[in-house]
Amino acid sequence: MILAAIDIGSNAVRLQVSRPITYDGITIFKKLQYIRFPLRLGTDVFENRQIGDQKFREFITLMHAFKAMIDLYQVDEYYACATSAMREAENGNALLQAVKASCGLDINIISGDLEAELINRVIAFNLQQDEQYLHIDVGGGSTELTLYHGGQKVVSNSFPIGTVRLLKKSEHAGTWDEMLQWIMNHKGKEVPLTAIGTGGNIRKLYELTNKEKGKYIGLKKLEEELEILKNMNYDQRVVNLQLNEDRADVIIPASEIYITIMKKAGAKKIMVPDVGLKDGIISFLYDKNTLEK
Repeated sequence: MILAAIDIGSNAVRLQVSRPITYDGITIFKKLQYIRFPLRLGTDVFENRQIGDQKFREFITLMHAFKAMIDLYQVDEYYACATSAMREAENGNALLQAVKASCGLDINIISGDLEAELINRVIAFNLQQDEQYLHIDVGGGSTELTLYHGGQKVVSNSFPIGTVRLLKKSEHAGTWDEMLQWIMNHKGKEVPLTAIGTGGNIRKLYELTNKEKGKYIGLKKLEEELEILKNMNYDQRVVNLQLNEDRADVIIPASEIYITIMKKAGAKKIMVPDVGLKDGIISFLYDKNTLEK
């Protein structure tokens, strides 16, 4: 069985092709292909509510390339989903219809709740039964928060706060207050809370702050890294830290989102598992196919 996931985010678009391998009762997902393309649909959408003509054409070209990879790998099933930018784009459905007519690729615009649910499928493996966790997934257009207690999901919500949105200064008034109040309303006070971070920026922050393998970044270390990033200009972040050009600007607002949430939740450290929406999609497809059989 070969499965594929397409994650159409506000900052980048990703394709992952994986083969499930089961041995001795344990299933792993062997990554056969991974492509990340920095299309940044949110730049257009969060400013003009539309995907502009140039990105409209580029997106169709990119989907042709992804469809060709899916065909070359003889993928048994794929799932393509679009998140915050496509949800808000007034011409989002028109673009997806154009892709379908052009190369036959089916794309689903998913809600923030479903986005969180798919990611949570691969987060649960990292949880200890006696701890409380707040999962923070920061994207280009939205932040998904999920609270876990006793190894089980308690509550989740999606907020229109994201890295590209903050760069464009297009977040809605009061949204920060709403998100922080949500945290205070739902986090338990009797058990210490550990944050779990997903998204490309927190993984890059993990690489920058950890010279040895481990699972966590301390809040203090994260704050120190943010100050280092702020004291470097864009070109220095690209050259000195070897950040991708589409990472070098959004990593600062991403850091601010993670730090602000952790402080409000009282989390002193954040776990950084190497999983994301694409992995949740692969897990969903695998369960769907194995349960059907």
